[in-house]
Amino acid sequence: MRRPHIRGVAIAIAVTTAATLPAVPAVADAPALAAAAASSPVDAARAAAFAHASATGVSQGDTLEAKDVLTDPDGKQHVRFVRTHQGLPVLGGDLVVHLTKRSTYLGVTRAADHTVKPAAAGQAKLTPAQAEQKAAAAAQGDATEAALVVDARDGGSALAYQVRVTDSKTTEATGSRTVVVDAVTGRIRSNTPDSDEFISPSLAQTLRERGETANPATGTADSALTGSSLLTGISGAASYPRKASGTGTSLFVGKVGLSTTQTARTSFLLKDSTRWGTETRDAKGQYLEAFSRGKKFTDKNNKWGTGKTSSRQSAAVDAQYGVTKTLDFYKKTFGRKGIKNNSTGARAMVHFGTKVGNAFWDSACGCMLYGDGDGDLFKKPLVVLDVTGHELTHGVVDATAALEPTRVDRDGNQFGEPGSLNESLADIFGTGMEFATNNSKDAGDYLVGEKLGLDQKFLRRLDEPSRDKLEGTIDYWSPETYDTEVHAGSGVSSHAFYLLAEGSGRKTIGGVKYNSPTSDGSTVTGIGRAKALAIFYRALTRYMVSTTDFHDARNATLKAATDMYGADSVEYQTVDKAWAGVNVTSANTPSTGR
Repeated sequence: MRRPHIRGVAIAIAVTTAATLPAVPAVADAPALAAAAASSPVDAARAAAFAHASATGVSQGDTLEAKDVLTDPDGKQHVRFVRTHQGLPVLGGDLVVHLTKRSTYLGVTRAADHTVKPAAAGQAKLTPAQAEQKAAAAAQGDATEAALVVDARDGGSALAYQVRVTDSKTTEATGSRTVVVDAVTGRIRSNTPDSDEFISPSLAQTLRERGETANPATGTADSALTGSSLLTGISGAASYPRKASGTGTSLFVGKVGLSTTQTARTSFLLKDSTRWGTETRDAKGQYLEAFSRGKKFTDKNNKWGTGKTSSRQSAAVDAQYGVTKTLDFYKKTFGRKGIKNNSTGARAMVHFGTKVGNAFWDSACGCMLYGDGDGDLFKKPLVVLDVTGHELTHGVVDATAALEPTRVDRDGNQFGEPGSLNESLADIFGTGMEFATNNSKDAGDYLVGEKLGLDQKFLRRLDEPSRDKLEGTIDYWSPETYDTEVHAGSGVSSHAFYLLAEGSGRKTIGGVKYNSPTSDGSTVTGIGRAKALAIFYRALTRYMVSTTDFHDARNATLKAATDMYGADSVEYQTVDKAWAGVNVTSANTPSTGR
């Protein structure tokens, strides 16, 4: 899940600078807006944001830098901005400006619901060195250089220092943390890991208390799949590097085809040139957060792995296969070109650390990290298919809405609806990827972690989330949900998605029995998985921001359904019924500020 701090923003469009605009009146003159609209969607959206300052919340001294631009089939445009104020990055200051096909203002989706006016930088009472000391002590690691920011989360506008702390002893696998220190009071405002672990601290503790271990059963190789390695059938002079087709024998999904790179006559690299150079490397048992330091996987005959953990290549086959299938799902289903939608490949490292029973999306590395299991709770590497789909979706969320938990406790457990929504979206799209992959050894279903070997036969499920007794996942929203642990809280929106896709009641899908109840006993007839995925993806990429909670998510999916099918459509009505089925309605929307 996305941690509550900003990271380096990857611009997926041709925008390199964003000049601070002067203060403008609430309604700019028509010639100025027309000129901006004629130049680019980014310029038009930026001008519209300042022209409609009362709605967008921008003010004099703000700078808006485009993070993403999406254009709909009907020509409407959505420009996602990150913000600085008086030159300082604003945490929780993101917004999306919506434009018509003529680049005129349609509306805004914003994280901060207040004007950001922090104390001046000169009013900081702590020095950068003092902030670094406090951050290092809080995270028990080595502090890097402190940078002033504005913390606009939770309705504030506090002047603060942001400090990245490496080799943290308070983080699993000694990863890095980002600490935000109040520049006036010295209070630690947030202290969060930079990596996103699949297994939460609370789940690990529950498994220990139960004396339960996860020992996934490995798959069986499919001898019917042979593949070819390009070592034969080559005529004429060879030119390297070039695309090759190989096979891999994985731990969990049998024998699979792999697109690799041939670098010499008898030398192949586990790198996929057909998917923007997506590559898996070996962390060699080290705690690496730099992909460049990982060891490249090479092979002489383009046949990778043995299906056993004794071969270091076997886990790499699962990782490379899962990553490429996730990329395929996003591209074929939504037209998304890579995790950041910038035609850049994904990266993974297996054999991360020593006895690490987890898998991570690491934003500092920009890659997936897979441990080999701790030998205690988790006996094998966590390279199963839906774990990869789940974690890479956190990368997609990070590149779009950047949903953040509202708080993190001292054990690293995260809380709050935006973080729960992040976990839910990872389960939803990870499930979508599993269905789309259609691998007979790991067929699509609405279960998450069903291959982990847990006693309850799954980790989470979307049809009736409360059947998960390990994390205490909930089915329905209540006011207490706002500060629920994120994996437990994820059940609310995951359940709404299932109701939208498949409907309520009992049914069997792909040999798996489901039973999805509603909070009010109502009956929901699903619109199908494809439409439900399309609505949730559009809502994520156009109408969600870092602070989006479940009621905001309801509004976002209703807007998405309106865009795609119309406000009078069956699809729109079913979105409304699905959220009502988990007790999220317009009538019980919490007041601002809670």
